[in-house]
Amino acid sequence: MLKVYQKYIIQNFLSKFFFITLVFFALTIILGSLEEITFLKNLDRHFLYPYFLTLLNAPITLFEIFPFIILLSTQFLFYSLNKQNELDLFKTNGLTNFNLIKIIFFLSVFIGIFNVVIFYNLASNLKFYYSNIKNNLSDDNKYLAMVTKSGLWIKDEIDDKKIIIKSNLIKDNFISKTVINEFDNNFNLVRVIQSDKIDIKTNNWIIYNPIITKDNITKIQNESLILQTNFNYEKITKIFSNITTLDINKLFDLKKDYEKLGYSSDEIYMQLLRLLTVPALYGILVIVASIIMFSMPKKMSMIFQITIGFLVSIIIYYLIFFSTSLGTGGKIPLEMSVFFPILILLIICTIGLVSINEK
Repeated sequence: MLKVYQKYIIQNFLSKFFFITLVFFALTIILGSLEEITFLKNLDRHFLYPYFLTLLNAPITLFEIFPFIILLSTQFLFYSLNKQNELDLFKTNGLTNFNLIKIIFFLSVFIGIFNVVIFYNLASNLKFYYSNIKNNLSDDNKYLAMVTKSGLWIKDEIDDKKIIIKSNLIKDNFISKTVINEFDNNFNLVRVIQSDKIDIKTNNWIIYNPIITKDNITKIQNESLILQTNFNYEKITKIFSNITTLDINKLFDLKKDYEKLGYSSDEIYMQLLRLLTVPALYGILVIVASIIMFSMPKKMSMIFQITIGFLVSIIIYYLIFFSTSLGTGGKIPLEMSVFFPILILLIICTIGLVSINEK
């Protein structure tokens, strides 16, 4: 059973958390709408359509902003308590700064678990729907690349030809065990090309030792064949990198499919590790914000305190970004790239907690 002061702290924090979330959501809608209006300016769509697209994309953007919202909510909470002299009242009744921080810490961890398990899955599915709509509206709709349990599939159109490509393995700039079906505009089969090695570094694919079937006649060609496409290795990689459209179950499924295909699943594994650390990151940011607020003089302006919090959050962001970049670049293990910044922040927070609890 929660005590009266615990309920008061929780309600106070949540009210500020929801208010700040609403403010950032509104900003996301405004800025996103401007982008969607520009995208749809040459298309005949209802005037509310840009706002519909923005609403689909906003939740996943909000998910990325939540750590900063947690930090701001904590700062506003302690500023409010300090301004009304409620911190002194708590201390008079035997409560330490650590007692108050502990309540917000566990509450933020719970919010983090909720955001990962429920909010992220909902937001990623809306993002997936959003991406499909944008793809159908864009010029790239006739081009498609995807990974399934059976391998890599590519649909392409070029020079009045429709091409469907299926490959079992992709590694570096090469795909292997590949079948290319080429059709005319009426979907009449023109030829089938099979190859165990295709260089896809550029849009002009180099097909080694192709086996070509045309008019029911199969020939093995010793010379390499050049096939012009709209895809290259970099473009295919970028298509697969939009993992924010996948919920947690789909991330696990896609990771298995990538491993069967021979394609690196490091980015998916990294995303899963990031999601795993979200609750811990929220809790750490609560401690960081608390250290900032308790270390400042009571008469310090709120704007200055928020500015300090903003600068600290930028430093934390780049610390995490730099570490994950080392991980994806193969400089350090992926697990270390995700957990090392959390460990560093945890050590700093532990030292800070000892200091502010004595105040």
